[in-house]
Amino acid sequence: MMRAPRFWHAPRDRPGVLPRLLAPLGALYAAGTARRLRRPAYEPRVPVICVGNLTAGGAGKTPAVIALIERLSARGLAVHVVSRGYGGRLAGPARVNEALHRAEDVGDEPLVLAAFAPAWVARDRAAGVRAAEGAGAQVIVLDDGFQSPAVRPSLGLVVIDAARGFGNGRCIPAGPLREPVGTGLGRADLVLTVGDAPAQAQFDADWGAMVRLPRLKGVLRPLQMGMTWQGERVLAFAGIADPPRFFATLRAEGAELVRGEALGDHARLSETLLRRLAAEAAASDAHLVTTEKDAARLPPSWRVKVLTLVVRLQIEDWSALDTRLGALGL
Repeated sequence: MMRAPRFWHAPRDRPGVLPRLLAPLGALYAAGTARRLRRPAYEPRVPVICVGNLTAGGAGKTPAVIALIERLSARGLAVHVVSRGYGGRLAGPARVNEALHRAEDVGDEPLVLAAFAPAWVARDRAAGVRAAEGAGAQVIVLDDGFQSPAVRPSLGLVVIDAARGFGNGRCIPAGPLREPVGTGLGRADLVLTVGDAPAQAQFDADWGAMVRLPRLKGVLRPLQMGMTWQGERVLAFAGIADPPRFFATLRAEGAELVRGEALGDHARLSETLLRRLAAEAAASDAHLVTTEKDAARLPPSWRVKVLTLVVRLQIEDWSALDTRLGALGL
């Protein structure tokens, strides 16, 4: 995937010439989203919690889904996940089998999520939800289906990167939005802003007046797995929406970052690329390290050769979500 253009995240009061020129196309994109959402939706037999965002690119949805799975599972509920399986070849509905499937089959995110709950990939999200219902799901987490008309959710959770907010506030291609902020939040029940305290404060200053929904705040923190990054020389690579944030996390953990290779989101990790990175790391006396989602796309022979920095979402106050879950009888 191509990187988001810089002007997408320019200040709203100084958008520049290109966003203004592209604004009519952004209006058409928003109209297309609105028209698509008017189609009839499948009415699920069990509660469906839709986790999505209003912008293109990453906002922390996968860690949010993992945190939600753990919260629901702690209530004794049989949680299933349904994903479109971006980057995978299987149309589905198919239940992800970590022993059989690779990222080329089902996508990297479903492979990660399958470690926490039964995960289904389905290009037809309604068919995926029906499959999960038939397999005994008591509650379904719909991953990245907020702009999809296929399924009527019981609860909509919008995840927002607190540092980036809604960018320049314009719709694709003039900005990062999939739909206008007011329109999207009008269909949501909760928002989750992901970022450290300064990022949360900046979001409040820039966008807080527009967000009148109950709000969760979370921060991504590395999972301690019996090793320390302090003083480790690493060559990092990441094919996620925001590679610099991953590199910054490594530095914050005390790693000595020899170099960071920023790849496109969901980029294919070819043997040629990996051999080049491994040779560079060896010449620099450094370890190769990547993200959890990138690790899911590694060829099997490379998984023992590359370290993984795993992060998890920590939410300071779950009460807004717990109240809504109670209203759904969960």
